[in-house]
Amino acid sequence: MKNPFKYGTIVDDEFFTDRQRELQEIVRTMNSENHLVLISPRRFGKSSLVVKAIKQTGRPYLMVNLQQVVSTQDLATKLLKETFKLYKWERLKHLMRSFRIVPTISANPMTDSIDVAFQPMTDSRVLLEDVLSLLNRVSTQEHRLIVALDEFQEVTTMEKGLDKQLRAIMQLQQNLNYIFLGSQESMMEEIFERKKSPFYHFGKLMRLAKIPYSDFHDYILQRLPTQREDVTADILQFTSCHPYYTQQLASQVWELMTYERMEDNIVESAITRLTQAHDLDFERLWINFNRTDKRIMQMLSRGQSPLQSATLPTSTLFSSIKRLMKIGYVIRTDAYAIEDPFFRRWILLNS
Repeated sequence: MKNPFKYGTIVDDEFFTDRQRELQEIVRTMNSENHLVLISPRRFGKSSLVVKAIKQTGRPYLMVNLQQVVSTQDLATKLLKETFKLYKWERLKHLMRSFRIVPTISANPMTDSIDVAFQPMTDSRVLLEDVLSLLNRVSTQEHRLIVALDEFQEVTTMEKGLDKQLRAIMQLQQNLNYIFLGSQESMMEEIFERKKSPFYHFGKLMRLAKIPYSDFHDYILQRLPTQREDVTADILQFTSCHPYYTQQLASQVWELMTYERMEDNIVESAITRLTQAHDLDFERLWINFNRTDKRIMQMLSRGQSPLQSATLPTSTLFSSIKRLMKIGYVIRTDAYAIEDPFFRRWILLNS
């Protein structure tokens, strides 16, 4: 018997939860000549949503996560490697004759994969321009390539002027759609909404909210071993409909109901087990917080607004909240909240 709940990787097929309106909006945008900017907190399912939407278009696509990119040269290398996964070598080698910097390309006969490398001290800007030019040339009107750049806000931390170079190249490309995904709302707004930014209004802005309660409720209820309304409600109350943690908790609940035949206090037992499983991880996170961060996290765990604290200057509070949001511990939807509900429970138990 297969667990019907999945988390931690790209989710598709029967594991995908609703998002029909968002799916249609992305598909429509990709079927136009426009680009898309998709913003939401981490683990809201951006990547899964984008991959599912692209598959519905039937178009070729490549995706690169900029959090895994350390330099402009690394970005160009990863884009080129992903391109080799899509198109045959016989086609690409002719198009690459115009490269000003020739890469070293090697094939792994065991995995059938291709590795790409460039000499150290290579002019990374020329290299990136050649690779982006290749993407444009390999794409056609009939089979337009979609390029998804995840955690795009990281582009501002790589190399000064990289955003200007990317915009200068991308605005001249034909037969390409770009999707820019980002989890840092303020940084993504700085890139795409600030008038002086090179990427100002470069694509259609779309914000991904939590999955509606009713949709998530039906999704969970239909997949539990026995359709328990109370269990479903308890899951969603604890996770506040956060996509990742809802799937995680529902998965644990399903196992307790299926393999241990548990009938009482199922959700609370699942929460306890998952919190205890991450006890050491949470402790390591906690000891690296400064006093202000700890105080804010404790207030949020109790459902209090840290901005109402009279013991700390407002500037200090905002600075700490901004930092906690940047590193992913705090999110803001309707209000500020701790991103991980199991971490929130751990803080309550240890405060």
